[in-house]
Amino acid sequence: MRCHRLVLGLGFCLVLGTALCVLCNMKLQYRGQKPFQPVAPSQYPQPKLLEQRPTELLTLTPWLAPIVSEGTFNLDLLQRIYQPLNLTTGLAVFAVGRYTHFVQHFLESAEQFFMRGYRVCYYVFTDDPEAIPPVPLGPGRLLSVIPVQKHSRWEEMSTRRMETISQHIARRAHQEVDYLFCVHVDMVFRNPWGPETLGDLVAAIHPGYYAVPRQQFPYERRHVSTAFVADTEGDFYYGGAVFGGRVDRVYEFTRGCHMAILADKANGIMAAWREESHLNRRFISHKPSKVLSPEYLWDDRKPRPPSLKLIRFSTLDKNTNWLRS
Repeated sequence: MRCHRLVLGLGFCLVLGTALCVLCNMKLQYRGQKPFQPVAPSQYPQPKLLEQRPTELLTLTPWLAPIVSEGTFNLDLLQRIYQPLNLTTGLAVFAVGRYTHFVQHFLESAEQFFMRGYRVCYYVFTDDPEAIPPVPLGPGRLLSVIPVQKHSRWEEMSTRRMETISQHIARRAHQEVDYLFCVHVDMVFRNPWGPETLGDLVAAIHPGYYAVPRQQFPYERRHVSTAFVADTEGDFYYGGAVFGGRVDRVYEFTRGCHMAILADKANGIMAAWREESHLNRRFISHKPSKVLSPEYLWDDRKPRPPSLKLIRFSTLDKNTNWLRS
């Protein structure tokens, strides 16, 4: 009898210990107790988006992540897979200062093209909530206007974006959405953006550097910065205007970038392209599981090349000096 009780007691302790470990891990996931650890440089050949022919895009990275572009997926098949899952996708933008002028056009285009047929939560972070216009939304689409602190310099807001996103995920977004994309508000959707973009961790190739050697990428090249990238490192140059993935992975990613930014700030350093420099450094050491071609992040000032069959999301031509003044 004694032996039987001992076995039951040990079994109970084991179950209790396992449960406590799970709870601790869940706490870590959103309380962020993992220390920031710099990553050592590595050397390997650069993957090239136009490696095969000038008019054909690469479809798979060397680490076996799909590169998504028109013609690489079957939308009907993806709809049959994803629609029964009843997913909710978040779309986060920052509209601070004069960037509130872009909100209406952005939301109207998102209502037309972004994740049609799925539930969507729009998160608009702004220092002027009253300037956000009411935009009619379809069924299952919600808009949350989230106040943020006003800053005198736009650079300061840029360096706080990763922190704000990670904190928002920890507070509420992890309970509201399955996937989260973080994009720039001064852009518009021009063609459907659907479930082909969903993945654990998603990056988008910058439209300005998809056809050049990595030595020409505008990485942070100073060794003193945590965003430093050596000439022999790098896959693609990713744009800071589009990234996303599963909400827990986006949390880990944005928190990691924020910790690196804080480390630089403590040493009186600002990376060459601020958060985009840290985003690229982290994507080198934490590979995206899916990569979006430049059709998901285009620049309207550029002519469309033959390699891109259509443009899904693009930045508007605008007076940047006026916006940031």
